[in-house]
Amino acid sequence: MATSTKQNQKPSLKFLIYGRTGWIGGLLGKICEEQRIPFEYGTGRLEDRSQLLADIRNVKPTHVLNAAGLTGRPNVDWCEFNKLETIRGNVIGTLNLADVCKEHGLLMMNYTSGCIYNYDDAHPLGSGNGFKESDNHNYAGSFFSKTKSMVEELLKEYDNVCNLRMRLPICSDLSNPRNIVIKIARFDKVVNIPNSISILDELIPISVEMAKRNLKGIWNFTNPGVVSHNEILEMYKNYIDPDFKWVNFSLEEQAKVLVAPRCNNELDTSKLKKEFPHLLSIKESLIKYVFEPNKKTSSGCST
Repeated sequence: MATSTKQNQKPSLKFLIYGRTGWIGGLLGKICEEQRIPFEYGTGRLEDRSQLLADIRNVKPTHVLNAAGLTGRPNVDWCEFNKLETIRGNVIGTLNLADVCKEHGLLMMNYTSGCIYNYDDAHPLGSGNGFKESDNHNYAGSFFSKTKSMVEELLKEYDNVCNLRMRLPICSDLSNPRNIVIKIARFDKVVNIPNSISILDELIPISVEMAKRNLKGIWNFTNPGVVSHNEILEMYKNYIDPDFKWVNFSLEEQAKVLVAPRCNNELDTSKLKKEFPHLLSIKESLIKYVFEPNKKTSSGCST
């Protein structure tokens, strides 16, 4: 009798993940496999409510993880020329999923962007005074950032959402073209401005733990501190390619080769650090998770 009852019980955890073909979605699936967490990828389009309802009915999840959305290929300039598609994916789709989850009493983990701030007089470059989760957004210079800022304001009304603000993601897989390390290593020139950055090898497993703890609200989801492109490339030179060289240019020069400007900011991570005291600083995390594992040969993302 006891065995039968146990078999009929709903699993304590079952994740429904959106973003199967994306970078974050793929990592989430690997972590679930390693931790033996039951999961399925959603098949519905986020803007189609009936398809989302079918996914929830079929999967019967305890949590929904949204790693879908449009960042643009090869970069966010794509969003400037595809605004309606960007709205559907980043605004309508995300809100639709949050609303369906709310109706079904489900927590939604939303992997989003911290590119909604830019250094200002109250948060100057080099001050160590980062933007907190409660600070008003001050950047909408790109259409991508505009949609992320817009949807975050609306998601504040949903008490079933955990909004994870990521920035300039880096992973140990140096073969991934979306990896910021590889992106800037291939640029003809780079700007040299310190920024907050998310090391996926460390943070994505933390996000799974956040789901287990049913944490909600807005979280700056980067490693503590900031790092500049020059500092990253110096590590690349020291660990990967001793012959590597690069050239800097100014923000004004950069603007001439971009369709939309880019933001630069430091996010305050004290809230995340309090919840996860073992969280490494950005430079420590870069060495441990990215450059040390790649010192001799490149390997896939470790999780």
